[in-house]
Amino acid sequence: MLTNCKWSISRGNKLSSSKYKRILIKISGEVLSGENHFGIHAPTLSRVAEELKEVHELSVQTALVVGGGNIFRGVSNESQGIDRASSDYMGMLATCINALALQDALERKGIPTRVQTALRISEVAEPYIRRKALRHLDKNRIVIFAAGTGNPYFTTDTAAALRAMEMNVDILLKATKVDGVYEKDPEKNKNLKKYDELKYIDVLNKGIKIMDSTAISLCMDNHKPLITFNLKQKGNIVRILKGEKLGTLIH
Repeated sequence: MLTNCKWSISRGNKLSSSKYKRILIKISGEVLSGENHFGIHAPTLSRVAEELKEVHELSVQTALVVGGGNIFRGVSNESQGIDRASSDYMGMLATCINALALQDALERKGIPTRVQTALRISEVAEPYIRRKALRHLDKNRIVIFAAGTGNPYFTTDTAAALRAMEMNVDILLKATKVDGVYEKDPEKNKNLKKYDELKYIDVLNKGIKIMDSTAISLCMDNHKPLITFNLKQKGNIVRILKGEKLGTLIH
């Protein structure tokens, strides 16, 4: 069941409102690569930061989990002869690169941020400490979680679900390059049915690959709603926060 979290905060002469007080957004590495399909595309990074700035101006407490597939995808490199655990650790380091890039882009726009990593890289980021992360959120800083769960064999989707529970967010948002969940990959198939709403058990039973089964099960067991949406369309995050029905709701 969705939590009814309607609230409003006066910000100067501007009245800001959101359906949710605290959110976590999972941003895939591929989103940051833009049209290049590899690495970090600076204009895309700046646009994502601008979207997050609008969220911040609504005084919505925001956490991010960022992937690393635009730099290195652990699981897909196992077939290239790299040990799976080593490959996954390499992928975790890729997420740290994206997290630092996002932090820089946000702070250039005047948004206070903190990067916390599940692997200790104390020279560039804080180690993940739950109570410290909650404190940052309470101070209206955007917290960026990197390095997944810190364990191989777990995806950043699972890390996003885990951090969503630990941060006690109202909703988990998964930012993708498509506008919701379809029967099959909409980039490879046309005239497919788009789901406006799904139950977690149906996602598992149908084998829909929106998130891995561990992440889906974690959300289902803890009754955490999820919306998957298209980040490429400007303003979609704010529209969701204000109650507009976009993407696919999974609950």
